[in-house]
Amino acid sequence: MDNNRKSRTQLKNEDRALKMLGQELVDLSSEQLQNMDIPDEVLEAVRFARKITRHGARRRQNQRIRALLRNVDVESIQNALETIKHGDYRQTLAFKKIEKWRDELREGNKALIEEILNICPDAERQRLTQLARKANKEYAAGKGVKSSRILFRYLSQISDPLSVSKTDEE
Repeated sequence: MDNNRKSRTQLKNEDRALKMLGQELVDLSSEQLQNMDIPDEVLEAVRFARKITRHGARRRQNQRIRALLRNVDVESIQNALETIKHGDYRQTLAFKKIEKWRDELREGNKALIEEILNICPDAERQRLTQLARKANKEYAAGKGVKSSRILFRYLSQISDPLSVSKTDEE
């Protein structure tokens, strides 16, 4: 037996991986697809597959995408998909961190202001202090959430999702 030939199991596993990759491409948004380096023929096949509603036709189109992917360097596509997945994860982490900051500031944690000023270079101490004080007063009085929303927007504005998510991982 030739050592360069792949076994049937290896071929089947590679085929399943291409099938899953094709399905992931079909599930992406148009914007995410545009940002990836995908050959035009594959891109058109993916766009067409999204329009198909009938099960049999969609299955055949997915087989076509799989066949097209066999002739393409899929490593760059897989790397782009990983970047998209991890990017969403980082954004979620950053969002949760900002929510945590807002809640702590609203509850009166003044020491957190220094930490935020160290992490976010665009932050203005006076504005951050004012927003935290307003949110704290509103929270203590049980009136509403307007100031908390303004504080959250400001924290989102001044923070970089990558730097915020990195501080959370440390």
